[in-house]
Amino acid sequence: MFERTSFTTLIVGVFVVYVLHTCWVMYGIVYTKPCDDPPNCITPFLASKPRLQLSIYSTLKPNADGGHTLIHKEDNFEVDSKFERIVNVSLPKKTRHNGTLFAIVFVHQAGVSPWQDPKQVHLVAQLTTYMLPKPPEVSLISAEEGQAEDDGTKELKVEPGQQNVRHGNPASGGGAGGGEGAAESDNPVSHWRTRLTLNIVSDHFQFDKESLPNDVHRYLRVFPSGKKMVYLPLLFVDELSNRVKDLVEINRTTKELPLTINYDSISLGRLRFWIHMQDAVYSLQQFGFTEKDADEIKGIFVDTNLYFLALTFFVAAFHLLFDFLAFKNDISFWKQKRSMVGMSSKAVLWRCFSTIVVFLYLLDQQTSLLVLIPAGVGSIIEVWKVKKAFKIQVFWKGSKPTLLFGKLDESEKRTEEYDTLAMKYLSYLLYPLCLGGAVYALVFLRYKSWYSWVINSLVNGVYAFGFLFMLPQLFVNFKLKSVAHLPWKAFMYKAFNTFIDDVFAFIITMPTSHRLACFRDDIVFLIYLYQRWLYPVDKTRVNEYGVSYDEADKPGDKGKVHKD
Repeated sequence: MFERTSFTTLIVGVFVVYVLHTCWVMYGIVYTKPCDDPPNCITPFLASKPRLQLSIYSTLKPNADGGHTLIHKEDNFEVDSKFERIVNVSLPKKTRHNGTLFAIVFVHQAGVSPWQDPKQVHLVAQLTTYMLPKPPEVSLISAEEGQAEDDGTKELKVEPGQQNVRHGNPASGGGAGGGEGAAESDNPVSHWRTRLTLNIVSDHFQFDKESLPNDVHRYLRVFPSGKKMVYLPLLFVDELSNRVKDLVEINRTTKELPLTINYDSISLGRLRFWIHMQDAVYSLQQFGFTEKDADEIKGIFVDTNLYFLALTFFVAAFHLLFDFLAFKNDISFWKQKRSMVGMSSKAVLWRCFSTIVVFLYLLDQQTSLLVLIPAGVGSIIEVWKVKKAFKIQVFWKGSKPTLLFGKLDESEKRTEEYDTLAMKYLSYLLYPLCLGGAVYALVFLRYKSWYSWVINSLVNGVYAFGFLFMLPQLFVNFKLKSVAHLPWKAFMYKAFNTFIDDVFAFIITMPTSHRLACFRDDIVFLIYLYQRWLYPVDKTRVNEYGVSYDEADKPGDKGKVHKD
């Protein structure tokens, strides 16, 4: 039985086990077993409905050494009441000179100083973060450099791959070098986080001290009350709500900046889920994800509800499965490919070119290695496909390579004629569009260098008009009245992924051109499916060699010969 098990079946089995295991883990996160043994129960302090107060202080150090300043307080703080407050925070001189600033959030008994209340709970939140300044961009024609307004409240515009947020002090220290001078250097510049989101668990949940969740344990403060153990309010600072688009650069002239304080109650299950997601984002940054990559993931969690997140997980899991199966079948198809009959070699060449362009663009934008490495591997595979499609053989004479192109048979030449004809018609539309877009960008936009302009123009052409290069294959199919030559297994897996990308187009923040690219591919795939229905594979039909494969499969029969 195991000998007949295919590799694809094994992978699908592993995928099903992975999904079931993940569902079980997620259930264990959002569900906490309540205490059913009173002597072992830890009861909530909020059950006694105490009068509470919320106080927030700013300080230069997390331990408040060197002084602290009250920036906001809620005298009649109610845990179940949602609110939003906007306060202006004065920036100390050290913070304005590329330093840091922290907030200490207290929840304590009303009328008692938080610094002296034994039943207070507090957390420290970072109000500033460090980011490398955006490289200067100039107009390549007029040589005018893009000027940023010298306004401390101006929103920072961050391009993909051009930022690197560092938490804590920069390597060079948190002292001098702020303002405009720092923005022109390679040193990290201090940026202001305009949002501070707070949550408190409103559930009067009783924990079992014998099975206390590890993720909640670090937020739990317990004190004895008679024979019972009581835990103080579970306070949580939501770091996932801190987005790159909300950051504001701090310079020496910035005396104060606005801070939006958001508060809302939260359930215990959601708190545990948020803690795990926050830790996961932090781990991804440690493994090389840039702040932009992490910000996209934050957007999924912050901008969607839990049910939509569950849908996102299943969609992403199936996307990963189809990606792997498409890759496996695509490699198998090209490994066995001996003839290019019915295949558009121009489309293969274009895919190779576009993949390399996207890789160079990601490299120019200083994208994370976790994104660069798969793109680089994909480029190498596309080069291998071009070698197979054009029957290229490489011979080395010392250190000098010599390329030898294989000859085409009559059927391949006919396919090549149709392919060339399709590209001729396509060039009348494609080349003017790409050239016009490049000239427009050169005149009206700013770039770091001429190389950056070339790469950006090419990648914009790939995103905007790349789908047009799938049309020659449609033309070849139409002329040959056949689709039997296509890698249909890999094609269908890719088609499924294209429709999955449509779902992600509504979930993940992305450029409008990339979002439209997801939907335009659907149209081409639907035309492929229509051709599949229009030109079904007929094994009894005589091919261009005068052989019917249905007859050729019979023992002792050399195939049905076509009579002209």
